[in-house]
Amino acid sequence: MRRLLVSFLKGVNFVVRKISAFTHFAQFAVQWGFAPRPEWFDHYLDQHWQFSATNNGLWVERGVFSRMVIKPNARMLEICCGDGFNTRHFYSSKAGSITALDFDRDAIPHARRYNAAPNVTYLQKDIREGLPDGPFDNVVWDAAIEHFTEAEIDRLMREIVQRLGPDGVLSGYTLTEAADGRKSNDLHEYEFKDKEDLRRFFTPHFKFVKVWETIYPTRHNLYFAASQSPIEVFG
Repeated sequence: MRRLLVSFLKGVNFVVRKISAFTHFAQFAVQWGFAPRPEWFDHYLDQHWQFSATNNGLWVERGVFSRMVIKPNARMLEICCGDGFNTRHFYSSKAGSITALDFDRDAIPHARRYNAAPNVTYLQKDIREGLPDGPFDNVVWDAAIEHFTEAEIDRLMREIVQRLGPDGVLSGYTLTEAADGRKSNDLHEYEFKDKEDLRRFFTPHFKFVKVWETIYPTRHNLYFAASQSPIEVFG
């Protein structure tokens, strides 16, 4: 009896996964197949469609790498949180509290609806108009630093340093520009040439800076962690 029930449920789930993959692909095609493209990405599209369709786990790296430097029970600030997928699934189970910001009027309602957690507060706010008061143990700036000009990045770095505690860590992700110099997204203000180009934005403000990369056929990823103290990796 049990084997029959498991076999039946597997069949149902197979059909459900096929339907879910199709509807999430359709959402991606409508949102990203036409201009203008959104400012943020719904990562349930990755979970339910793109992960299996492309056999590519690059989208998971971002949450994993930042989680590794989040201090247990940290008071955390996430700037440009987008859909809140990483906030909930990677950070909320480790941080004590998270203030997550995004300027997009559609992103924050989406995050509150689909990626809520008891220790997460989502706020609609443009970080160019100021950051919440610290100190914070961790600041995450994921997949968004490229949306700002060089001058804005430098100014925001100064504000982030002021809000991090002496052992606080800034971490996040961005990507390199294409070989022909064209931006991958028209909404990007500055795409980085390589690791050293990204590193130069941190070294005037932080004593310890780590920048590393992962390279896939479709994307060249850059990751960073910066602090005034040696950077620890936490389990």
